Amino acid sequence: MSESAAPRTVRELGEFALIERINARRVQAPAVLLGPGDDAALVAAPDGRFVVTTDMLVEGRHFRRDWSSPREIGRKAIAQNAADVVAMGAAPTAFVVALGCPAETPVDVVDDLADGMWAEAARAGGSIAGGDLVRSPELVISVTAFGDLRGHAPITRAGARVDDTVAVAGRLGWSAAGLAALIAGADAEEFAEALAAHRVPQPPYEVVLGSSWRAGHSLTDVSDGLLADLGHIAEASGVGIDLDAAALCDPALDALARRLDADAAQWILAGGEDHAFAGTWPRGAELPEGWRAIGRVTAGSGVTVGGARHEGGNGWESFRGADSAPGPGPR
Repeated sequence: MSESAAPRTVRELGEFALIERINARRVQAPAVLLGPGDDAALVAAPDGRFVVTTDMLVEGRHFRRDWSSPREIGRKAIAQNAADVVAMGAAPTAFVVALGCPAETPVDVVDDLADGMWAEAARAGGSIAGGDLVRSPELVISVTAFGDLRGHAPITRAGARVDDTVAVAGRLGWSAAGLAALIAGADAEEFAEALAAHRVPQPPYEVVLGSSWRAGHSLTDVSDGLLADLGHIAEASGVGIDLDAAALCDPALDALARRLDADAAQWILAGGEDHAFAGTWPRGAELPEGWRAIGRVTAGSGVTVGGARHEGGNGWESFRGADSAPGPGPR
């Protein structure tokens, strides 16, 4: 490579120059007191506690670069972690990212990944405080997210009570529809909305972080599938949950399912990776804006639909999923 030629790959640029490039001109969120450049970052904990979560995405397992752009992959990596923090009732403040990639990875791929991560971190209210780079056989992204409870108690899965109203915020089934369209090679224009939902989830952070949420009893994000994630609430709370099939119906999703000879109800109930939110409220409570009722909490155990067990799959599990195509992430 001549002295004047721009570095094209991570190998040509080198680790420390790549780190400097990633962090150039970035503006940290207020909670990040000391960002990249030292041995560790310094993040404020205003009420003396952190909510912390971590997730990993592996190329070929959780994403494919011929299906999603690097910027989309970066946004998705941050969104799924931010949603976990928000599902505890905390505001995202900082993210730490570890990136593994082959030495021949083009520099512009890393640039776009970083831009996507920073864009979603800002949408969630935080910033990227630091991380690590390592050479690996394929692209691997590991994100750790921190959240501030702002003086409140965490909202856990264990608070649901019999007769509570079950409600969701955000759309269900659209990420699964996008994945199905990619696998089928369906028309990109016809499935544009579903493809966008799969490539870049849009967790409705604001509907949880608003003060009106605090009347709720329990909360989770819908990452593994509605049945699976509500099942976690049911188990943690020692209750049952019964869903109203009519309340879950989505005519637009039904139309897409017919085009693929698929079942929209299965996408909604078990598709996962929408990163919507599901929770429970006291019976008769007025739901905050952005939430809709889909069922109720019952005595018993497990999750039913119209009083009956769902016969299809319940959602994603990392060590039971197929290896041939990427699917919802592990959380």
